[in-house]
Amino acid sequence: MINPVGKGVQKFWALKGISFEVYEGDVVGIVGVNGSGKSTLLNILSGLLLPTSGELTINGETTLLAVGAGLRAQLTGRENIRLKSLMMGKSNKEIDAQMNDIIDFSDLGEFIDQPVKDYSSGMKAKLGFSIAVHQDPDILIIDEALSVGDQTFAQKALSKMHEFKAQGKTIFFVSHSLAQVREFTDKAMWIQYGDLKAFGSTKEIADDYQAWNKWFNTLSRTEKKAYQEEQKEKQVAFSEEQLAKNIAQDQALVDDEKKAISQHLAVGDAMPISSWLLFGLSFIGMLFFIYQYAMWG
Repeated sequence: MINPVGKGVQKFWALKGISFEVYEGDVVGIVGVNGSGKSTLLNILSGLLLPTSGELTINGETTLLAVGAGLRAQLTGRENIRLKSLMMGKSNKEIDAQMNDIIDFSDLGEFIDQPVKDYSSGMKAKLGFSIAVHQDPDILIIDEALSVGDQTFAQKALSKMHEFKAQGKTIFFVSHSLAQVREFTDKAMWIQYGDLKAFGSTKEIADDYQAWNKWFNTLSRTEKKAYQEEQKEKQVAFSEEQLAKNIAQDQALVDDEKKAISQHLAVGDAMPISSWLLFGLSFIGMLFFIYQYAMWG
């Protein structure tokens, strides 16, 4: 990849040791500033990019939805519907049956027979979204596809995604609109210059990210630039050796906590003799009561 802080070509870590698990039916928002690795992560999840290290396990069919992703500029909207649907495994018969539904959903009207090269970014987003949601994927990956175009279509698209959510489908949703993330997702991850800064409930992550943005915007222009350059330099300097060291340190902390808990249970929580005596007397009393009840009914 191109080094964002230097001259020429130099490797850098777009993602630095990110690890997470997402389950069937999870709707996950992904937030973070530009250049933090959000789109890289989505391209890896969709299979468009291969990770240079680490492991990735996906159970299900994925569909990536980004502005203009996979659309052929020289083809018309209608021709793109057929081409993309064929690439997703649909037969011509199935495509014919869905064609009008896809066109109606896109709100493109007569522009559906115009070349995509003449479309605005909003029109491309409408077409791409309409094609994707009619393929019925197991995992829907949405990269800023609702950040362009008119608000009416955005609400229509969100309603469609709520249908997918009700069906138990897994959805990854990247958007610079924190309001959309709050409205639509249950969980969220905050990616910051290649790091997974936090992963949890949407409210918690959105609140923390909003607070960070508020802090960042109080910085002067010079301070902002210095901060951004420092973070990007860390992406260049990061290595697999550093990742392994971080993992080892994290594991050591976990092992120390487990050891402390075990020692506390073995020594600190031993039941005093007085408590054992009280427990024994209570148990004898209970047996006597059961005996009396059995004898006298």
